[in-house]
Amino acid sequence: MDNNNFEDDFENDFDLKLFLNKYLVHWQWFALTICLGLLGSFLYLRYTVPQYQTITTILVKDEKKGGMLSELSAFADLGVGGGMKSNLDNEIEILKSRTLVEITVKKLDLNTSLIVNGKISDREIYQDVPISVRFLDKKNKFYESTFDLNFKELSGSTFELIDQMKNDSSSVVLGNTSQFQYDKPIKTQFGVLVISKLINDTYPASKIGKTIRIHVSPLENIVQSFQNRLKVEPVSKTSSVVAISITDPVIKKAEAFLNNLTQIYNENAAADKNFISENTSIFIANRLKLITQELDGVEQDVQTFKKSNNLTDVESEAKLFIEGSNEYNKKGIETEIQLNVVSSLLSFIKKSTNSDLLPTNIIAGEGDASGLISSYNQLVLDRNRILKSATLENPSVVKMDQEIASLKNNVQTSLLRMQSSLNIQKRDLNREEGLLNAKIGKIPVQERQFRVIARQQKVKEELYLYLLQKREETAISLAATEPNARVIDVARGDKMPVSPKRNIIYLAGLLLGLLVPFGIIYTDDLLDTKIKSRLDLEGKTLIPFIGDVPTSDSPSEIIASGSRTSSAEALRIIRTNLEFMLTKVPEGEAKTVFLTSTFPSEGKTFVSVNLAATFALSGKKVLLIGMDIRNPRLDEYLTLPERGVTNYLSTNNLKLEDLIIKYEGYEDFHVLPAGVIPPNPAELLMSKKVDTVFESLRKQYDYIIVDTAPVSLVTDTLLIAKHADTFIYVARANFLEKRMLNIANTLYKENKLPNLCLLLNDTDSTKGYGYGYGYGVKVEKDPWYKKIFKI
Repeated sequence: MDNNNFEDDFENDFDLKLFLNKYLVHWQWFALTICLGLLGSFLYLRYTVPQYQTITTILVKDEKKGGMLSELSAFADLGVGGGMKSNLDNEIEILKSRTLVEITVKKLDLNTSLIVNGKISDREIYQDVPISVRFLDKKNKFYESTFDLNFKELSGSTFELIDQMKNDSSSVVLGNTSQFQYDKPIKTQFGVLVISKLINDTYPASKIGKTIRIHVSPLENIVQSFQNRLKVEPVSKTSSVVAISITDPVIKKAEAFLNNLTQIYNENAAADKNFISENTSIFIANRLKLITQELDGVEQDVQTFKKSNNLTDVESEAKLFIEGSNEYNKKGIETEIQLNVVSSLLSFIKKSTNSDLLPTNIIAGEGDASGLISSYNQLVLDRNRILKSATLENPSVVKMDQEIASLKNNVQTSLLRMQSSLNIQKRDLNREEGLLNAKIGKIPVQERQFRVIARQQKVKEELYLYLLQKREETAISLAATEPNARVIDVARGDKMPVSPKRNIIYLAGLLLGLLVPFGIIYTDDLLDTKIKSRLDLEGKTLIPFIGDVPTSDSPSEIIASGSRTSSAEALRIIRTNLEFMLTKVPEGEAKTVFLTSTFPSEGKTFVSVNLAATFALSGKKVLLIGMDIRNPRLDEYLTLPERGVTNYLSTNNLKLEDLIIKYEGYEDFHVLPAGVIPPNPAELLMSKKVDTVFESLRKQYDYIIVDTAPVSLVTDTLLIAKHADTFIYVARANFLEKRMLNIANTLYKENKLPNLCLLLNDTDSTKGYGYGYGYGVKVEKDPWYKKIFKI
């Protein structure tokens, strides 16, 4: 048989029914622990102070998600305060801060509580209270101490106040007086205590006589408690709505705490904004004063510069200078052209004759020269016309020549005057043009100097106007300060407690009731490595199981005819099951059954004797042989002689028939004792006489039952195993460890013990395992309450 398949067959096969049966047999324990668990859950819910959740939602002004600007938003366009804008994460941390919680606790005097003593648990009252307790002029140690005062009304105007710490002289709160009047100051070492009477529907006058404990706790503890229970979380990632919640046994106190927390948060935020706005206003006023002085100085510099340079507007005057210079340059060119024309005309006149005409229309303007030239040309034309009919000597021609010469001199004189006049005009134009060009040359320097002054003037003017604007904005911000958070839903406590949750507590009690016995049984089963019942064999071996033998009330007595005990019934079942293991034995030969075990004291001898007796009672001829020659124990159940198998094997003068005895009380029950313990048992069993013994005995009996030695200690059983038709491997319950089954599994796998089967001895039939025994026999059962405590 393959080893891996063998192990998989019995190690990986999980039977859920068998697993559950192991626990269901102890149902009484489960029932008891479930009842106890549910009872414990009921008592826990009955006396545990419930915790209620109170929630308020607010809308926080967030820069990123659309909210009011920060305190320095007036300077946002200058890049100032950009890193100090409102941020939802920052505001959440402020709401959870210890400082804000401490201010709220101090405002509501939450470190002072009124407690009504109950029979089992105490209860705090907050809103509908019969008295008002106030500590005035509190000293520092008031917030550091813990003390209790028991209040009890004596009359309509007086009450009793007992200091529970009076036995400790270092912690005395009150003096020797214990009776006081309402609304009268009471001096204590922590401050002045004033108690006022309040009558309401919850605590009418008839109930005020009950004792009320005034408990004062250290401020640090109360603040830490509220801070640990306070939760501030955004409703969603895309909005700036924040849910603020807290759990507390008193709903009204939690609501007052949350409402005042948000109120103080807004007040502190507004105070911070006003503080910064006021500082901003002072800063702007100081800057305005300084900028006004600087602006006056710059404007004075502008005035001085313009006055010293005779300027009104640098750019406009520069433009005029350039235009004038261009005009003088144009006129100079025209004058130069006229001078050239006049000079050319004078040269022409000098070379001309009386018959030559002078050029006209080349002299600009309407001066004398133009008229003289016209007259001269007309006179020349007249002379030339006369010459056509007269000679040069003609008096008219001579006269005209004289006139022409005289007029020519006049023209020449006029042109010379014009030339002189044009030279003077040219000199004046050049001088004026030079003056303008000099002024134009100074313009870049003046412009640069003026721009420096003008730039300072412009900066001061813009800064002055900017500060004026921001002064008005800051004034508006001071006049209307918007709250940092708007309350969407005021604080409201849930009527259903968040803890303890009834369903969860009852479920926990039920599960605890199931798990405790389950854990005990599982741990016991895990730590107990012994085989207890047939259930421990299933899944761990493939060896055929022929039955189990319950614990016998009389283990030293063998089975008798008519016995109806559970052991007798079990042996009869085993006898029947053995027939299925012996079907291959030939007819006419005895069916040989060998019994062995892992260790001594597992009951193989007891089973051997009683199994042989059972076969004998069924009318069969049975021989019981003691082959455990190292430790023979058949004589513990039967009265036997000393001689036996060892004597026969070690000598040659004994007959086997002389050693076999017939046991009284049975028709055909014969026994062959083991005999005297030999010094060489293994060698005796290896002798050929053993083969002769079994060959001869097989023909004389129907059944041969052989009690052999344990297989884990000696090899005796393996030496004679070949003579067996079947082997019964006896394992004792609550004795053999489960891991020792590997020995039997190995022998079965290697077929060293032929036709091996398994029998479990000394089992407890009251656990419900195995078969039912004793049909028709009345079995007295224990009461149910005794079964609970029996494992």
